[in-house]
Amino acid sequence: MKNNNYQPPKKILAKYADVLVNFALNSGKGIKEGDVVECTVPDVAKPLALELQNAILRAGGHPRIRLIPTMFTRDYFEIATDEQLTYFPENYLRSKAELLDHTIGIIAEVDPEELKGIDPHRIMLQRNSQYPYRDWLFEKERKGKFTWTAALWGTTGKAKVVGLSLEEYWNQIVKACFLDQDDPIATWKKLVADQKIIRDKLDELAIREVKVEGPDVDLTLQIGENRAWKTGYGSNIPSFEHFTSPDWRGTTGWIRFDQPLYRFGYILKDIELEFKQGRVIKAKASKGGKVLESMLKSENADRVGEFSLTDKRFSRITHVMAETLFDENIGGPHGNTHIALGMAYKDCFKGDASKVSDREWEEMGYNNSPVHTDIISTTERVVTATAGDGGKIVIYKEGSFTL
Repeated sequence: MKNNNYQPPKKILAKYADVLVNFALNSGKGIKEGDVVECTVPDVAKPLALELQNAILRAGGHPRIRLIPTMFTRDYFEIATDEQLTYFPENYLRSKAELLDHTIGIIAEVDPEELKGIDPHRIMLQRNSQYPYRDWLFEKERKGKFTWTAALWGTTGKAKVVGLSLEEYWNQIVKACFLDQDDPIATWKKLVADQKIIRDKLDELAIREVKVEGPDVDLTLQIGENRAWKTGYGSNIPSFEHFTSPDWRGTTGWIRFDQPLYRFGYILKDIELEFKQGRVIKAKASKGGKVLESMLKSENADRVGEFSLTDKRFSRITHVMAETLFDENIGGPHGNTHIALGMAYKDCFKGDASKVSDREWEEMGYNNSPVHTDIISTTERVVTATAGDGGKIVIYKEGSFTL
């Protein structure tokens, strides 16, 4: 019999909070005494909010706990006027951005299709209007004065979508985050060291472009000069990927995604994109096509902001989870590839990002957009890189890096 009333034991939630507070934040080093940490936690995850508060207090930090009511969002979008959707309390949010040293965001969707039937334009309108606040935090992050992390709370709604009981769903979270280990943080630090070996090899190649080929993809991405490859390093728990932000102008070809996208309160399936001179020129989906169309109309959301590969040897995720945070890190026989449409990660720059002007970011092909939407493929592919010396080398095959 499936157990759909499951909640992890307190000791597991305490380990989860410990990983988030004392490893994920501050780039693997954990918070410092006196740091202000905001935790945004849906009400169904209240037990984890308590453990986060306690972990922050024990570390000498100042917790700011925001419990978010679930299943309010549909009413909001049905009732709110355009003026209310785009309301932006600038002074409040700027002060908040200046105050916070770190944020922890817990994902806990009770109904993956809560906004089904809501005009996607209204969702994008509200989301995009809040971009300045996110941009202030990103600017602070580039100066080394802010870090963030995101993690998942298991819900029956998400478990049902992927055919698992709630306990089985939670077992995936526990295993993926090393919460079954005596010392999860020590295990995470070892993983980071192993990932760094591959990351350093990718950086040494000074890759100009990558060619991704397989039954569902024939895509070329120009990487661009002074690009660094990154790993999650705490920003997402879990994170098993290696990624960079390419020069969006050099993307050409097509790709199909076998994994659904759970985004904006909708489920999108069988997404296929075709690129020419860096922009999406054709897009379709068997489900959620109007949402995809509306998303692509957001500023610069038809350009690639991230290219990522997950090595199956690192990933402990063995089942799809109906959540990008996990699905973009799934292992399986072919690992996974994901690209993100929209915002580029400016920390994928070999240099001091805080000294680069907006014009210079644009000249280097870093995409700027209010959205960042990861779309995932777990089918077979081979990735061939053109190195800085002009030589070609297969860097990824059969779900693993070959370096």
